[in-house]
Amino acid sequence: MSVNPLAGVGAWDNVADGYDEFAAPMMEPFALRALEIADPAPGARIVDVATGTGLLAFAAAERGTEVQALDFSAAMIDRVRARAEAKGVTDLVAVVGDGQALPYGDDTFDAGFSMFGLMFFPDRARGFAELRRVLRPGGIAVVASWAPIAESPLMSLLFGAYQAGIPDFPAPRPNPDSLENPEVFESELAASGFTEIRVRPQSVAVAYDSAAELWEGITRHSAALQLTRRRTAAATWKAQEDIMIRYLEENYRPGEELSTTAWLGSGRKPATTI
Repeated sequence: MSVNPLAGVGAWDNVADGYDEFAAPMMEPFALRALEIADPAPGARIVDVATGTGLLAFAAAERGTEVQALDFSAAMIDRVRARAEAKGVTDLVAVVGDGQALPYGDDTFDAGFSMFGLMFFPDRARGFAELRRVLRPGGIAVVASWAPIAESPLMSLLFGAYQAGIPDFPAPRPNPDSLENPEVFESELAASGFTEIRVRPQSVAVAYDSAAELWEGITRHSAALQLTRRRTAAATWKAQEDIMIRYLEENYRPGEELSTTAWLGSGRKPATTI
């Protein structure tokens, strides 16, 4: 079985610089919705697994929670720590670690999250099990995963551009065995021992002033595209990039809203019974 290149730390180290600036307009609304679902009270302890540059972690800290933010990318964690220091956030601790082997004790957190991270784990079952293990009885987990690309006009447009410029760029294919399938999402939460399971769709729409801004805004935080760029000769990449931008200029109307959809799966660790 091939290993998803996005399961490797290098892919995410490559996009750490500037990730907040370019990813936030699209990614932050999903994080805020996840927090709304979990609704942690002030003083609650939460863990954000595969935190990236901490969009959810900082939003949670602003609610008065105590946050542990973990990611396997040291470059991402460096950015979280620097931002926390600059903002004077003291209730957020950022650590480098593996979401499949969390460095926390059992029954530690009131809520746990993984926004578009656990979906890439080589062993998703272990990721779900670890998230459940570190929750206190009655604690809630919220995990985000992308819906099929066919349900995302934004991603469909971008993949059209990628394939126009990069002849061997893989076509998006439905993967019914992944978390893009809500039935699989529900079954994996249940298999890990969660109850009160619910998988909800959530859509976010973004708009750009030009095709060039769309290209810059999306591709600067696309780990898959940046991996491709780094593996391509500079002159070849420049020619391919010109084709991709031209494709967007021909197919995107400035100011047009484009949506993308994710699944937000939630479940509770059963309360201890006497």
